[in-house]
Amino acid sequence: MNRLVAQIEKWKPFFEKISKNTYLSGIKNGFVACMPIVVFSSIFLLIAYVPNIFNFYWPEAIEAVLLKPYNFTMGFLAVGVAATTAKSVTESFNRDMPKTNQISTVATMLAAICGILMLATDPIEGGISTSYLGSSGLLAAFVVAFVTSIVYRFCVKRNITIRLPEEVPPNISQAFKDIIPFGFSIIIFWLFELGFRNLTGVNFAQGVIQFFQPLFTAADGWIGLAVIYGAMAFFWFIGIHGPSIVEPAVSAIYYVNIAANISTFQAGNHATDLLTPGLQYFVATLGGTGATFVVPFLFIIFAKSKANKAVGKAAVIPTSFGVNEPILFGAPLVLNPVFFVPFILAPIVNVWLFKAFVDFLGMNSFLYVLPWTFPGPIGLVMGTGFSPMSFVLAIALVVVDGLIYYPFFKAYDLEKYEEEQKNEDLNVESALDDVITSTNNLVNVVEELPSETEDEVSVLVVCAGGGTSGLLANALNKGAKEHQMALTAAATSWGVHQEMLPDYDLVVLAPQVATNLPDLKKDTDRLNIEAIATEGREYITLTRDPEKALNFVSKILKQRKNKQMEEV
Repeated sequence: MNRLVAQIEKWKPFFEKISKNTYLSGIKNGFVACMPIVVFSSIFLLIAYVPNIFNFYWPEAIEAVLLKPYNFTMGFLAVGVAATTAKSVTESFNRDMPKTNQISTVATMLAAICGILMLATDPIEGGISTSYLGSSGLLAAFVVAFVTSIVYRFCVKRNITIRLPEEVPPNISQAFKDIIPFGFSIIIFWLFELGFRNLTGVNFAQGVIQFFQPLFTAADGWIGLAVIYGAMAFFWFIGIHGPSIVEPAVSAIYYVNIAANISTFQAGNHATDLLTPGLQYFVATLGGTGATFVVPFLFIIFAKSKANKAVGKAAVIPTSFGVNEPILFGAPLVLNPVFFVPFILAPIVNVWLFKAFVDFLGMNSFLYVLPWTFPGPIGLVMGTGFSPMSFVLAIALVVVDGLIYYPFFKAYDLEKYEEEQKNEDLNVESALDDVITSTNNLVNVVEELPSETEDEVSVLVVCAGGGTSGLLANALNKGAKEHQMALTAAATSWGVHQEMLPDYDLVVLAPQVATNLPDLKKDTDRLNIEAIATEGREYITLTRDPEKALNFVSKILKQRKNKQMEEV
C-alpha cells in the first residue's frame, strides 16, 4: 500500500496543473459567486412545496407569489453565471497582462450577458422565451464566458482598439477602448446563433443540453457515480482539493437535474435525477470529502491512542459541518496508506446507497439546494423534501461509513497506541503536537505585532469554500483579543477573494488551495501586500493555538518589513 501511495503521489504535479486550469477555475469561481442566488431561491421552494408532504397545498395565487422570487433569481442563473465566469477568466488573463494594459472585467461581464441572451432565448409573440436562461442554460453560459474573455484578450493584447487623445478622461477612453472587442464578441455570437438555429431549429442553449443528455444519463448510473465521487476523493487523498477538479465538469449537470427534479415533483411524479449539489454535499462528501462524518466519532469513542482521541475531539464539530481538514491533516487521513481504501470506498458506497433508495424504494432525489455547511444528515433530509425514507438513509449512511472505516481506524490506532506506549511520559497535548505539528520551532514574536493603539494589521485567510479559512481567522482574532493586539482576520473562499485583497496586509492560503500561491502572488505583488501558503499539519496546529497563529503571522510580517528595509 505504501508503494501504491508513493506512486500516486508522483502524479500530483500533473493533477495540480489541471486544478489550476484557467477555465476550470473560471467555472468553479463563477458558481461560487452565484451561490447566493441558488441558496436564496431554494428557500422559497421549501416554503412553497414542503407543506405538500403534510397534505397542505397553497392556493394557486399564493403559490405564484411564493415562487416569484425563485423564478426571477434561479430563473436567470445562466445570465449571472455567464457574467461571473467571464469575470473570473478575465482576472486570470489579467495576471499575465501588463499593469498598463488590463482587460476590463466589467466590459467582459456585460458582453457575456448580451451573449447568453442571444444564444439562449427564442422569439415568441410579444417578447422572448426565457426557458433557457436558468439552470438549463449553464453549458451555453460557460461557452459564452470563455469566448468573450478570449476575444477581449486577443483585442486588448494586440491593442486592437479605438485610441482617444490623452486629454480625454480615462473612463471615457475605457468605454471607447472596449467598443471593438465588444462588437467582435456580439458579432461572433450573432453569426453563430444564425447558423446554429438554421441547422438545428433550436437555440444553442437547448441544442447543447440535448447533445449532452446521454452523458447526463450515464453520469447518473452506477459506474458514472462511482467514477465522479471516487475521483473527487482520490484527488483529495493525494493532497489536491478534489472538488476543484471534478466539480466544474459536472456542475452544469447538477443544476439541470435539480431543476428537472423540482419540476417533476411539482407535477406529482417521482424525482429521480441523482447528480445534484445535495448528492455531493450530503451523501458523497458526508462530513467532507472522503465521507468523514463518522470518523471523528470513531476516534473519540474507540481510540486507545491519546493523540487520536484528542484529534477526534478537535475535529468533531467542524467535520459535523462539512469542514473536515482537522481530521484530514490532524490524523492524518490524507496520504496515509492505512486510510486509502475507506477514503475512496465510502463515498462510492454512499452514492450507491442513495441511488438504491431512489430507484428501488421510491425516495425522491434532491429537490432543493442547501449550503454545504449544513450537517450532513440534516441536509440530506431537508434537501429531499423531508422524505420519510431519507431519515432511514441518513442513519444507514452513518452506520455503513462507520463499518467501512472501523477496521482501518483500529489498525491505525493500534499503531499509534504502540508508539505512545514507548513514550509513556508524553501527555495528550505533546502527543497531539507530535502527530499534527511542524511549527514547534516558531519563535515567540507576538510583540512584533502592533498594540491596539497602533495601526491595525489585517489578515485574509483563503480556502476553497470559506469554511476551513474560518478556523484560522477565528484563532487569529481570539489571539489578538487576548494579547490586545491591533490585528483583525477575515475568512473567504478562492474566487471571491480578489476584490478583498486591497484591504489586507497579509493573505494566508489554506492547504487545499496552497498550489494557487503563484497566481495569488501575481495579484498581491501588484498591491504590495504579502502572501503565503500553509501546509496541512502546520495549518491545523495554528487553528488550535491562537498564540502560535499570532507568532506565525508576526514572523511573516517581520520578515517582510526587514526585506523592505533592506531594499531601501
